[in-house]
Amino acid sequence: MGGIQLTLPFHMVDVFAVEPLTGNPLALVEGGEQLTLDLLRRIAREFNQSETTFLMRPTHPKADWRLRSFTAAGAEVFGAGHNALGAWWWLAQAGRLALSDEVSVFHQEIGERVLSVSISATRGVPTYVVMEQEAPVTGKRVENFGALVAALGLSMDELAVDRLPCQVVSTGAPHLMVPIRHRESVDRIRPTAQVLLDVLAGVSAEGCYVFSLDPRVSGATAYARFFNPTVGIWEDPATGTAAGPLAAHLVAHGLAPSGVPIVIEQGTAMGRTSLIRAEVVANRVKISGRGVVLASGQLTL
Repeated sequence: MGGIQLTLPFHMVDVFAVEPLTGNPLALVEGGEQLTLDLLRRIAREFNQSETTFLMRPTHPKADWRLRSFTAAGAEVFGAGHNALGAWWWLAQAGRLALSDEVSVFHQEIGERVLSVSISATRGVPTYVVMEQEAPVTGKRVENFGALVAALGLSMDELAVDRLPCQVVSTGAPHLMVPIRHRESVDRIRPTAQVLLDVLAGVSAEGCYVFSLDPRVSGATAYARFFNPTVGIWEDPATGTAAGPLAAHLVAHGLAPSGVPIVIEQGTAMGRTSLIRAEVVANRVKISGRGVVLASGQLTL
């Protein structure tokens, strides 16, 4: 950087949170357009969150903001999940957006895509951020259940494959949906990373979303956990890029209604309960939620 000191504001946002110190913590950095890819990755490693998002000026004429997100291991994330929702929640709460008293629509540039974002507000105060994901695409199904249960530390009778297939579904990121019979079994899962990596590679999946239709929270439809060793995330407390595919998976198999938001509970096993709303209408998937801005500071490079 030629000895020139650079400062960038940053914020910590708990996304899909029910209160402070719940949900999925996101590090949000304002700016970064001038930084090299290596430096963006090093900053994400420094924050050491499941994802760090850089809020940048758009390069696409139809976008309002450009988002670039990285895991602590340095992988760039191109899905619209908690990484994006947290950024828009902060923008809304910080007064950086012109909000109506009903629904305001904006557009975000993520990778090569421009996706819509809707923000509900009351007297200028955000109440929900709603993000549209890509149309759901189904992928491979797991055929070797022995390897899968070995990877998760479960027994065969704990899988609910008589109700739903173990299948990869993507609304921007391909994740393996794994139905489990009871939430107690979901809580007992202790993945073996290398075995799980092999299972995911075998079906061309990025992460593993285990779930039961046995939630703890009243009004929720599913109880879930997310493991993504392919990008260095041992466990994530709230994963929008997996909740959208799960909603599509449930609707496709008649276990959730189309056109009605469902609630997915995640993160409880980590002590960070998160509530993710997801809705499937025809070939469109939307996720929504709230956030809590926990802290702000300044990054000095």
